[in-house]
Amino acid sequence: MVWFLEGLCFLPTFLVVWSSSTFIVNYLIALYRRDVDVIFPYISDTGARPPESCIFGLMSTITAFAGFATMFARYKFLERLNEKTGGVSPGLNKTAFAFAVISCLGMCIVATFQETQMMIVHDVGALVFFLSGVIYIILQTVISHKAYPFGASKSVCCIRTIFACVAFVAVFPTIICAWIVKTTKLHWHTEDKDYTLHLVSAVSEWTVAFSFVFFFFTFIREFKQFTLRVHVEIQEFT
Repeated sequence: MVWFLEGLCFLPTFLVVWSSSTFIVNYLIALYRRDVDVIFPYISDTGARPPESCIFGLMSTITAFAGFATMFARYKFLERLNEKTGGVSPGLNKTAFAFAVISCLGMCIVATFQETQMMIVHDVGALVFFLSGVIYIILQTVISHKAYPFGASKSVCCIRTIFACVAFVAVFPTIICAWIVKTTKLHWHTEDKDYTLHLVSAVSEWTVAFSFVFFFFTFIREFKQFTLRVHVEIQEFT
């Protein structure tokens, strides 16, 4: 059997590949069309103008649904694992899944409302996505350590800790610097006011985004261990 068809391994594999492509493909198209600068535009800037906006919206929406499917499968896996080992608090697992749902909703808002058309709604969606996403991977890191030695290995737990810490540290300059700048434009020059703050915010945003991507990459090995099945019950009509 091909490795990515073992268990539910295809879910995090697809999520990692597709989400990475969402960021990179739109950046390359926007760069080719000279809609953004080479040096670190915001991720949303790469999908601000058509046709990039159409591609960005479609790919980001698919990413949100793939993320939801992956995090739901993770939730059910931990639920079953807790029944066998008792190492993971059901409340902690449910809380992590709640933040997963909120984060996916935030990404759908970002994908639907472009920053050049509905900036406030777009920014709120981005804030919800980033904050909820960071909290989710922090909670998953805590869960991984609590579940050890079941589930992830010690080295994977440590790797998740690193990605969670990087995302946690990077999310603050992403939000704070963007809030201070309060300027929306696609092309920046080094002599522009607040250029440094914009650069710090943009670099931090890309750092947080790829921290998410690499964090889900660590799920692949665990997802080989289980499958999900749908049980259908048809009630008799009276």
